[in-house]
Amino acid sequence: MMAVKDFANVFNEIHPDFFEQEFIKERPAEIYSEEMLLDLAGFDKNRYMIEVPENIIFGFYQGDPEVLKASVMQVEENWVQYFGGNARIFCAMAGNEVASFCLLDDFGAHNYTGKMLSFGGPGCVGTVPKFRRQGIGLKMVLEATQILKKEGYDLSYIHYTGVAPWYAKIGYTTVLKWNCNGFKVEEGD
Repeated sequence: MMAVKDFANVFNEIHPDFFEQEFIKERPAEIYSEEMLLDLAGFDKNRYMIEVPENIIFGFYQGDPEVLKASVMQVEENWVQYFGGNARIFCAMAGNEVASFCLLDDFGAHNYTGKMLSFGGPGCVGTVPKFRRQGIGLKMVLEATQILKKEGYDLSYIHYTGVAPWYAKIGYTTVLKWNCNGFKVEEGD
């Protein structure tokens, strides 16, 4: 894991006053979340073979917003508010059903490791319960990450996850851990 100080400034630019939010302050101290990055310069989605059912297709969502919101509600009701307006929504579809979804976010350019780098990333990633454990969500994140690379982003960023080993399967690396008290500093950071 990179030293906390290497990413903490970027985190604070992207998420000002993050640790002042009530829902973060109220989390139990023993629960840690992670921030993850993937350098898109060397990313090649073809390196990862993820099998999914043959009826699954991936693309930007163009269906009924209420159908999408109902699918998001099955995963995390607090996320529904983010799936509207001008949000870029990428999905895995099984026919007319949303199987998995995420937002594609632009986090801007930030000075990281001495260079100005552009950050984009999948957020609010979820798979509808009946479609879980089939590789659909991970394949969707893989496809979304490829889109970010094609769009010219330098880094793909996963914010606020509790499933780091899942994202690590396609190359994401933890760069920061935190809990309600702030960043976790490891020996040598």
